[in-house]
Amino acid sequence: MSPTPSPLRGDLRLNEPLARHTSWRVGGPARRFYRPADAADLAMFLRTLDPKEPLLWLGLGSNLLVSDEGFLGTVIQTQGCLGALERLGELGLRAESGVPCAKLARFAARAGLAGIEFLAGIPGTLGGALALNAGAHGGETWERVRKVVTVDRTGQLRERVPSDFRVEYRQVQGPKGEWFLAAELALEAADPVLCQARMRELLERRNRSQPIGQPSCGSVFRNPPGDYAARLIEAAGLKGERVGGAQVSTRHANFIINSGDASAHDILRLIDRIRETVAGRSGVVLQPEVHFIGGRMA
Repeated sequence: MSPTPSPLRGDLRLNEPLARHTSWRVGGPARRFYRPADAADLAMFLRTLDPKEPLLWLGLGSNLLVSDEGFLGTVIQTQGCLGALERLGELGLRAESGVPCAKLARFAARAGLAGIEFLAGIPGTLGGALALNAGAHGGETWERVRKVVTVDRTGQLRERVPSDFRVEYRQVQGPKGEWFLAAELALEAADPVLCQARMRELLERRNRSQPIGQPSCGSVFRNPPGDYAARLIEAAGLKGERVGGAQVSTRHANFIINSGDASAHDILRLIDRIRETVAGRSGVVLQPEVHFIGGRMA
């Protein structure tokens, strides 16, 4: 007898190198790596997993430092998979978690919907923006959230509202064991031409100050109250500081770039050096904004 075909429609890979999927271009293999065909396929896949299986949700792979040893669990990639995006009524949008923030911002601007232009410069997906309350230029993701859809390990989908979550600066706490699958956003009517001009202005400002085109994770540290991590790092004389192939950007001190051959260990050592040096010079202990996956990470 031939084996029963799997009802799953996604792409399952074994020992997939995560360096291919992270913006720092570092990281060892994932034991299992799954690209769901759609939300229904994802729910079905989750039901096949051992309840104790470690899970990592991956969008564009920014804001993550994956160890050189990799991830001993299952990675679920949302970018390029969970990408539904549509207008809701006159002033709303619905997007799945794998939609890149830049694409979401462009879609809204062209539709004459204002309020998320800042997302154009966020190097991640909506799922990551929801998980971290991503923001820039005075705007934050959760200011525009009307409701979200989450999924748990059993594949159960739930609608939730902002009051179900504790939303703070660059962190969001919600029901344990649930992950963001989609969100509805409430926006404001505006002239599409003005929306797109505002978005271009923000992108030009970002391009002038950040190391665009070089492998990085975005901002490495949170800004401490009343100050900026980049200012403290530069004041400590760390612009251009290197460990192996990892280097503090000479353009923006809160960025660490992979100059071509960095390992996750190089980046971690540089993060530690920055924290120790800044604390010694200013008394401020910088808190990482990046998430550390696998092994000993900060």
